[in-house]
Amino acid sequence: MTVEVPASPEAALDEAPLLRIATAGSVDDGKSTLIGRLLHDTKTVMSDHLAAAQRASERYGEAAHLALLTDGLRAEREQGITIDVAYRFFATPRRSFIVADTPGHVQYTRNMVTGASTSDVAVVLVDARAGLVEQSRRHVHIAALMGVAHVVVAVNKMDLVDWDETTFETIVEQVVAYAHECSADLPVTAIPLSALHGDNVVEPSANIDWYAGPTLLEFLEGVEISRAASEVGARLAVQWVIRPHTDEHHDYRGYAGRLAGGALRPGDEIVVMPSGVRSTVATIDTFDGPLEVAVPGQAITVLLADDVDVSRGDTIVAASDVPPCGSDVVADLCWMIERPLRAGDRVMVKHGTRSTRAIVVELVHELDVNDLDARPSPEALPLNAIGRVRLRTAVPLVGDRYAANRDTGRFVVVDEATNTTAAAGMIVSLDTR
Repeated sequence: MTVEVPASPEAALDEAPLLRIATAGSVDDGKSTLIGRLLHDTKTVMSDHLAAAQRASERYGEAAHLALLTDGLRAEREQGITIDVAYRFFATPRRSFIVADTPGHVQYTRNMVTGASTSDVAVVLVDARAGLVEQSRRHVHIAALMGVAHVVVAVNKMDLVDWDETTFETIVEQVVAYAHECSADLPVTAIPLSALHGDNVVEPSANIDWYAGPTLLEFLEGVEISRAASEVGARLAVQWVIRPHTDEHHDYRGYAGRLAGGALRPGDEIVVMPSGVRSTVATIDTFDGPLEVAVPGQAITVLLADDVDVSRGDTIVAASDVPPCGSDVVADLCWMIERPLRAGDRVMVKHGTRSTRAIVVELVHELDVNDLDARPSPEALPLNAIGRVRLRTAVPLVGDRYAANRDTGRFVVVDEATNTTAAAGMIVSLDTR
């Protein structure tokens, strides 16, 4: 566990990649206001959007226009809370950003899971007056569980506690101790700020003489996030089999998808899972032409040297690193719907490009987010619960531990009765027996 307060933004990468950020925290901690401040002070808000928010603020409160830059739903404006995940893009000369403003209300915890699932950094806001509360703990744990690379503790509303250093340090100690229990190697950075007044958001605060660290924007511009997508070899979940059926390409058979691990080159030996058929990569095509090497995140079409049976839902993997394939899945779930999950329930699992029915064999434990105790064999997992379960799928899954590969290690659970997303799942193990 490390706590970092960089001295300056000079450690930024010369050509830093796109950074994906999720904000989180309890209700009224100021997440939407913070993002609005970032957009406003970096001058990345379109004038008509800003004018519309300012007009709306006359009805919903004079300070509301910053939050209204992200809270677009009418219900959000009327209630003064964030309900849906709002995604905003902004850029500075040093970096580009996508920010997911996630709800703080416990009822919408599932939306925080959505935002964190693809984020590099989680900015967890804590009200300086309240300290670390249960919902903030839940969000820190979800950030760790979802594999977010860095957590920023933004201690907001410092102006309401007279910029007291002791208050800031006490909150930081609470968050660090809790984050250490969630994940021993999760980097944490703490920044005192006031989103409403702009202190330490984009510009340094003149009100804090005891803080020598960066502003929030300086930190985000300079944080280095490893782009090593996984600890595993090549993984390509087949989304589509391409057969042009033209005279010019009558022999063309390509397997399209997004590479989710390792690298892939023509000549590489591969295995098609779950069948176990082996072949060799002949060529790798893209919209812009053939590739000599494909890297994680690229959308590619692979042609194989042999005429083998490959369908949507299959996975093409490196022969040197074949992942587990099995029907007995142990996974951590974030349960997202009001109907509790119980042992014996039947659900639909969507993993990569494959969907299969599954039965809940066992509820292993439910996590108490306050003390991180695992309560064994719960009767059910209620809304917003985080728990470990054992599933048995009708069709074997080809996947990795979530800790090794976020793409191939995650899945969603769908409630068959309503066709709604019921849970986000992270694979702990796959039994290959």
